[in-house]
Amino acid sequence: MYLLQTGPPDHRQRALAAVLYAAEPAADPLSGATAALTGGAALALLGIRDAPRTPADVLVRAPRRPVGTAEVRPVPTARWPQTITVAGIPSTRPVRAAADFASRAGDPDRVRAILAHVVQSGWCHPQDLYAELRTARLLRRPAIRAAAAELLAGVRSPAEAQARDALTATDPDLPAPLWNARLYTPDGAFLASPDAYWPDEGVALEIDSAEYHYTRDAWQATLRRRLRLESHGILVISATPSMIRDTPHEVTRALRTLLTLASTRPTPPTATARGHQQLFLPM
Repeated sequence: MYLLQTGPPDHRQRALAAVLYAAEPAADPLSGATAALTGGAALALLGIRDAPRTPADVLVRAPRRPVGTAEVRPVPTARWPQTITVAGIPSTRPVRAAADFASRAGDPDRVRAILAHVVQSGWCHPQDLYAELRTARLLRRPAIRAAAAELLAGVRSPAEAQARDALTATDPDLPAPLWNARLYTPDGAFLASPDAYWPDEGVALEIDSAEYHYTRDAWQATLRRRLRLESHGILVISATPSMIRDTPHEVTRALRTLLTLASTRPTPPTATARGHQQLFLPM
């Protein structure tokens, strides 16, 4: 293979070269029939943040086992998936790529973050990802099973996952909220989607990280969203990820106070949560 350009290859070109290397010599290398990009490299091609680009995992049909290189990691499989083409490269669907990434990743926090980003980006539904992880027998691993449980509960980011852990560990009797519930006004207009929401009491927790909320425009948008929620009778607590991590007892005490106050107020919130459920994690 030759690259007819000056300068190093970009990520797409490296991924394409990996598939060309791993495909059967007698087959069309771009057909997706004998080699398909998967794992972190496939997720990176889809724009998943922090997905590892190298070495590129490439599925090949077992029992073929091409020799791996520093750049290419052939992955023999007897469970050949449906493939798609991403930027001209045969790849597994995002749900399979995510599962293949999880199977080889050693850092539980990275697994948690990448799987959350795949679901949050809309590339797959948490139920479909759970089914794929189960088929691949990956739910036997505690870290992967925990990540799947978070996604089925509605968690969509590492900050939310860490908040869920901290609140549960600090106050196990705290009622379970809906994570990322979509709230609507009485006339059916979308209101907001708070990070955590207790629908019976009308209390919301907003996790405001510096990465997404501390530019001038983002902070203005955060304040406007809070005003919209409060105008419909929703009581809001705002906290940063570091506050939840370092002082979780203060956050849970504040939540407990608002939940108690909300249960006795004469006027309930006017917003309603629609189309949201905490999905069941089967054994």
